Amino acid sequence: MMHLLHKFRKHSPVIALVLLYLVADMALTFKEIYLLNLLPVFLLVVYIALARIDIMYFIIVACTPISIQLLEFFPSLSIDFAIPTEPLLFGVMLLLIYRTVQKGWFNHGILNHPVTYAILFNLFWMLVTSITSTIPLVSFKFLLARVWFLTVFYVLAIMIFQDSKNIRIFIFSYALPMLLVIFYAINRHLAIGLFDKQASHGVMNPFFRDHTSYGAILAMLFFAIGGLALNKKRDILSQSLIWGSWLIITIALVLSYTRAAWISVILALGVWVIVILKIKLRYVLVIGILGIVYLTGQRTTIIHKMEKNREVSSASLSEHVKSISNITTDESNLERLNRWNSAFRMVREKPVFGWGPGTYMFKYAPFQRSADKTNISTDFGDKGNAHSEYIGPLVESGILGSLSFIIICILTLATGFKVYYKITENRLKQIVLFLLLGYITYLVHGTLNNFLDTDKASALFWGFTAVFVSLDLSLKEFNTQY
Repeated sequence: MMHLLHKFRKHSPVIALVLLYLVADMALTFKEIYLLNLLPVFLLVVYIALARIDIMYFIIVACTPISIQLLEFFPSLSIDFAIPTEPLLFGVMLLLIYRTVQKGWFNHGILNHPVTYAILFNLFWMLVTSITSTIPLVSFKFLLARVWFLTVFYVLAIMIFQDSKNIRIFIFSYALPMLLVIFYAINRHLAIGLFDKQASHGVMNPFFRDHTSYGAILAMLFFAIGGLALNKKRDILSQSLIWGSWLIITIALVLSYTRAAWISVILALGVWVIVILKIKLRYVLVIGILGIVYLTGQRTTIIHKMEKNREVSSASLSEHVKSISNITTDESNLERLNRWNSAFRMVREKPVFGWGPGTYMFKYAPFQRSADKTNISTDFGDKGNAHSEYIGPLVESGILGSLSFIIICILTLATGFKVYYKITENRLKQIVLFLLLGYITYLVHGTLNNFLDTDKASALFWGFTAVFVSLDLSLKEFNTQY
């Protein structure tokens, strides 16, 4: 009895706190205030982050496809971020900074990689252009979001991928919750009409705001899961589940009616054929240059044919594909041209420092011309961005902003192919190739849309980049664990 009393006294502060929490939680719940119900979850998350940061990374990746923007719950707020991923990203970023400063917990080889140099310069220039921004508050928020995306999805991921088994876990961590989103979207699509193109624009809400970002992610996963599916050294059940997942992703990609995603997959498949046939790079470059010269010489004829195209995006897949080159009556294409024309007018006014990161949507309205506007244009300029990962930075951070991002992409591709050709273990080599193809789909899609300011695209884009860099850093002493 005395022993029990001694233990009770020893732990009495903890017992008192627990009882206090229970009383407060019951009182608030009775008044329909449920905030304290989240405290155990919060403490569990903190514990996991402190004890196993690698598990915390996979939890964040798994939450990304099913994250929902705060404005979906509170439309009147002036700020917006993805719940629960961005608060988690911010917390893990602070933890990483603390561990690095206090304990030197950092792989310094990451800093010496060319891709990291390019990323750091891009961030530095974003900082400069945030200072010179026309709306500094917006720009610094944009910069901070980019920093926590890179800290977790790139820096932490590189360290986690030093164990190559974690690459496969990363892909599954994203893909499995994404399948839930796909089932949700297809179920809503079936209720409206499976081949109703207009329905495809919103069936993925609130997880994705539109079908274009949804399609971009599906295109990347089409190859990521495809690379795993081609691994024949698995039991029949596992192999069947992976192939089934790939088939579901393929169906969802078709039903997304995202033309840019379809084009990106076709072009990536072309790259795959070039790699499989082992066509030398110099031949590809010569053919590419000749193709550009030919298309330049035929530009008048091509534009004339595009102007004669009257096919508009529709439920018919063939008509939807044909509408890609319709620059006369297809409103989606015309609005994109309106955004680009507005962007180039903005660049002419501020070519060096730009208007500031994240500011395009607040500033482009006055640069629209009546001849460019469509029925879906807005005089207030409050319906989106520049629709390009390359034009957007050009407007917001000037020439160096766009150029530094392009350099990141080129160096990442170079690193990925270098790793692919040097790795001798066939299964990992195959995964690297298919992640490269998935990465290429985003680079192609990025000419027509931009989503790297979202957690959903950043998790995969910077995650794929981290795979290539991590394997490149460990290539010399790589002892396959795949």
